[in-house]
Amino acid sequence: MGFSIASVAHRDETPAIGTRFLDPQTAQLSTWLTDKNANSILKELAQLISHRGVVFFPAQDITIEQQRDLAHRLGALSGRPSSSTLHKHPISEETPELGKDVSIISGIARAGIVDGTRASTGWHSDISFEPVPADFSILKMVTIPEVGGDTLWASGYEAYDKLSPAFARFLEGLTAVHSGEYFISMAAAMGLPIQDNRGSPENNTATNLTAIHPVIRTHPVTGFKALFVNKSFTTRIVELSADESDDVLNYLARHISENHDLQVRYRWGANDVAIWDNRCTFHTATNDYGGKQREGKRVVGIGEKPFFDPTSTSRRASCKDLN
Repeated sequence: MGFSIASVAHRDETPAIGTRFLDPQTAQLSTWLTDKNANSILKELAQLISHRGVVFFPAQDITIEQQRDLAHRLGALSGRPSSSTLHKHPISEETPELGKDVSIISGIARAGIVDGTRASTGWHSDISFEPVPADFSILKMVTIPEVGGDTLWASGYEAYDKLSPAFARFLEGLTAVHSGEYFISMAAAMGLPIQDNRGSPENNTATNLTAIHPVIRTHPVTGFKALFVNKSFTTRIVELSADESDDVLNYLARHISENHDLQVRYRWGANDVAIWDNRCTFHTATNDYGGKQREGKRVVGIGEKPFFDPTSTSRRASCKDLN
């Protein structure tokens, strides 16, 4: 029998979301990528991330090229369409050492952006405004402040499961507009073009950064239902009036941000890596470090067009069926 990551020391951070590998000596992503059984290992890792939402690896030596390779392979080994590759952020800049498919997550660059706003307004799923949005994101945090700058993730599976059955049924089948239109004004202010060909043939417009997705989506790997609206990008539920939509979206935003039993909070160490599945999680940074240096490199894979299968089940229901 080949190597299995289940045999490597790890722990679940909360019942709902998050798994941490404990020892960088036995859990180095660079080693797993070059193992003779790499495809089997990475397929198992993709399954784990799809179920647990986010997985943490301390003190990693993975290079940016390996980070790209890992994002490609996690998606391909878990059924990503062949037309999906890595995302280019709409306002990403080409740099010789990185390229357009790597985003620099910089605390210095973000200093002042969120002044005067609530921390809970930052919850989002990466690039949900794209017609074909993200599957796996991989962030390696290179420089961290002495204290602060944690990231929180929330489970879309648990967010669905905590809804009353009647409200969940009401949301199923509804669709919502996701918009990244403010990146167009940001690009104009920065003198940058909006990138096209952003990881899928359908993500190919530089003039309209909006998409319509199901409010409840079915995860293609686990088959579980997950809530799929977020505070940062979701602007309107299509089938409701404007007032109804605002009330429902505001409730769902509070549902995600105020239920700490569906969240996990991670305190970064230098060179730690987090890999999360945007199809079943939301996340937000904690901007509490006063503009001090905090920088990481993120690679985002493009997945499939979100869908809702009315015959799919919830995670809680599935667990009950297995017991």
